[in-house]
Amino acid sequence: MHPRPAFPAANRLLHALPATEHAAFMAACEPASLVFGEILVEPGALIEQVYFPLDGFISLIVSFDDGERLEVAMAGREGMMGVSLLLGVEQSPLCALVQGAGMALRMDAARFRSLLPSCPVLQQRLQRYLYVVIGQLARTAACTHFHQVEARLARWLLMTQDRAGSDRLQLTHEFLAAMLGVRRAGITQAATALQERALISYRRGNIIVLDRAGLIEASCGCYRADRSLYSQVLDDHC
Repeated sequence: MHPRPAFPAANRLLHALPATEHAAFMAACEPASLVFGEILVEPGALIEQVYFPLDGFISLIVSFDDGERLEVAMAGREGMMGVSLLLGVEQSPLCALVQGAGMALRMDAARFRSLLPSCPVLQQRLQRYLYVVIGQLARTAACTHFHQVEARLARWLLMTQDRAGSDRLQLTHEFLAAMLGVRRAGITQAATALQERALISYRRGNIIVLDRAGLIEASCGCYRADRSLYSQVLDDHC
């Protein structure tokens, strides 16, 4: 057992660190505002800074040559942006787009790499998080191919709600269509179905989650599987 710091940390990757490692991490980072719609890094660009969200969250997006986009992962207070640095790869494979405004802890990428050898518990937790991200990416690929839009939308709303910490979400049909890789008409049909079941309320880009338990039942099993994987790999190894 490692002693826990006497002060709380809002990012779940940091909450179980020994006090000495937590202090070293905090001394090397700075608070940063995550601005909605801001692109933190483009695909193929060098990762100059890493982000550990506190109450904002980031979409990780595949961009195609024809302009189409598809979200394949999210990073909120449970994760970080820049995890490929753990593999010694300085280029980002994905576009990182701020989807939820808020605060994060930010650190220069070079300083982050130099800090890890002296913080073995943090390094282990980040390696476990990388494993979780790989699993989630694989599941998202399968989910996009096999599952219906209504179930995928329910899953995506739950994932967003988890990271936003609110029942109220500001999301247009156009944005949802781009994130899920479907036509706007498909999102409209799926959102209408969820609203008719009194699971959500949708009006002019504002979505309110009315029945979270019902929304979980409406989602595909990928939502619960993602949460279970994170818990098994990270929460059970604090």
